[in-house]
Amino acid sequence: MNTPATPTDPGGTPTDSGDTPSDPSDTLDIRGLRVTLPGTARPVLDGVDLTVAAGETVALVGESGSGKTLTSRSALRLLPPGATAEGTVRVDGDDVLMMTGDRLRALRTGTVAMVFQDPRAALNPLRRIGDFLTEGVRATGGTTRADATARATELLQAVGLDAAVLSKYPSQVSGGMLQRVMIAAALMGDPALLLADEPTTALDVTTQAEVIALLGRLRARFGTALLFVTHDLDLAAAISDRVYVMYAGRIAEHGPAKALFASPRHPYTAALLASTPRLESAGDRLKAIDGQPPDLRTPLTGCAFAARCSLATEVCDQRVPAPRPAPGRPEHRAACHHSERLEGSSGDE
Repeated sequence: MNTPATPTDPGGTPTDSGDTPSDPSDTLDIRGLRVTLPGTARPVLDGVDLTVAAGETVALVGESGSGKTLTSRSALRLLPPGATAEGTVRVDGDDVLMMTGDRLRALRTGTVAMVFQDPRAALNPLRRIGDFLTEGVRATGGTTRADATARATELLQAVGLDAAVLSKYPSQVSGGMLQRVMIAAALMGDPALLLADEPTTALDVTTQAEVIALLGRLRARFGTALLFVTHDLDLAAAISDRVYVMYAGRIAEHGPAKALFASPRHPYTAALLASTPRLESAGDRLKAIDGQPPDLRTPLTGCAFAARCSLATEVCDQRVPAPRPAPGRPEHRAACHHSERLEGSSGDE
């Protein structure tokens, strides 16, 4: 189990995000989140702003190591040992970074739930699935075994499984079924926010599609806010209402999924889209992003993507770009000094 970070002054150093003011209706509202680890020359998360409204699906995309999982785990304050955190992470208006004791336990057992990448790593192979599903709600008190079992059965049916799964061990069901069990387990506490950390990575393509469709149906049925972490841009486009693109611990671009993928305004987003395999491009050489993400042991003085960007100029090395809105689309923002130079980024679709 990860040890929660020690929070610092939630006011922290303000970020010039240019983002919209906090909306009290947002289920998750992250503002100016900075997370620093011992031995690093810069924050692992550096001024992250992100919101998810009730009933909304938001995708968080980017290369491995960009900070996606750490950002999602901040909603549960599951941060690495020795980490220090600044800024605010509010769930239903309460700052998670300032919670202790019973409030934090209540958050983790009810308000927020997480679906991890590998379901087999999250379940005890020596315990039956029924025990795994019911132990959380029973431990909080006030729920009998019969009521907990009835709730588990209802949720298993909602994810396309039957009550027979309750008596089985994890090794007796397939990976796709186990991921459905994990989703049912996440919903046992009626969470306001569901965090899905690449929940389809270990599944075959057919099962992936089934799980994605299932998440969409469950969101509509239960009105749960969903933060979906993935490195698959096509998947993000298919499932999300809005998208945040992350690079080196910073939000490079965010906006409505359709607008962002049709007219990317950050060179990193455009490069990710260009490097995505397409059926219609079979036989063509796959484009790649030259270079490597910046090392955490090296300070950053400007744009984190500058060393890999074909549009970079002197200002990119000297000054961190603030998010700027697309012409006519204030909800679509990119942290780039030269976003207007990207082909198709003018705001016309």
